[in-house]
Amino acid sequence: MKKIVLALAVVMLIAFPIFANGAQEKAKEVSICTPYMSSVTTKQDVDIMTAEFEKAGIKVSTFDSANDFGKLASDIETATVSGTGAIIIVSVDPNLVSAQIQEAANAGIPVFGVDAGYIDCMQMNATSDNYQMGQQMCDYVFSLMGGKGKIVHITHRPHPGVVKRTLALIDELDKNKDIQLIAEYHCDVPNQINNAKEIVENVLTTYPEKGSIDAIVCAWDEPAIGATQALMEAGRDEVIVVGVDGNEQAVQLINQGTTFKATLAQDFEGMARLTAQEVIKVLNGETALKGEQYVPALLITAK
Repeated sequence: MKKIVLALAVVMLIAFPIFANGAQEKAKEVSICTPYMSSVTTKQDVDIMTAEFEKAGIKVSTFDSANDFGKLASDIETATVSGTGAIIIVSVDPNLVSAQIQEAANAGIPVFGVDAGYIDCMQMNATSDNYQMGQQMCDYVFSLMGGKGKIVHITHRPHPGVVKRTLALIDELDKNKDIQLIAEYHCDVPNQINNAKEIVENVLTTYPEKGSIDAIVCAWDEPAIGATQALMEAGRDEVIVVGVDGNEQAVQLINQGTTFKATLAQDFEGMARLTAQEVIKVLNGETALKGEQYVPALLITAK
């Protein structure tokens, strides 16, 4: 009997370190979940974080739900069940998957956001001050318009940052009574450049005369690129276009002297690196930042 007990004890002593090492290995995994890998900036965020994690010896699993929010919820559940060390959502309103985020938190898995929103059960969200960016862009375009005229707005309300920029626009319009919003359109993702181009082509059919539209305010750069393409093809170079993100193609169009006049460059690299840094802290058992963390944005106009 004593030999049996001793044998079991030896087995447990041998097995326990193996189990502990296995758990430690599992904790060095990160799951990135997004519906928008087709977006240039989202892919940039994911690539930067992946490189940072791999440099630190952390395994990365990336889930792209391709604009399917039901699959996004399922992807987060899959990551939770797998026992990943941390989950990162990119460009996602966490309210759309709050139940899944809460499940992850209940399982002891911290959830981070990049260019997303923030809810109490999350660890952190690295983003720009989107409301302030909306105000800044409105100030710029309204000034170019001379404080009066008609605008069209292109938005995408599932994105939390875009929602805040839209709220800023609404508030700024309330302060500037001589600026009139004549139409607002939702731009689908992916294929947002082509979708926005089609939207603006239809707008120009409705408003064919020069002077009937003064500006097209786009909540991010891809629809601003599509809007610029439609305006250039129609010869409507009097219409001002503005966007947000600092997309490379957008900056090129601005510097080429097209109707695309300005973009606000979000520091996506800064957001991604900050998030990777804080995730690594958590995986190493260190204290990480909590709540919304703002990274400054820069207004880009023609050189």
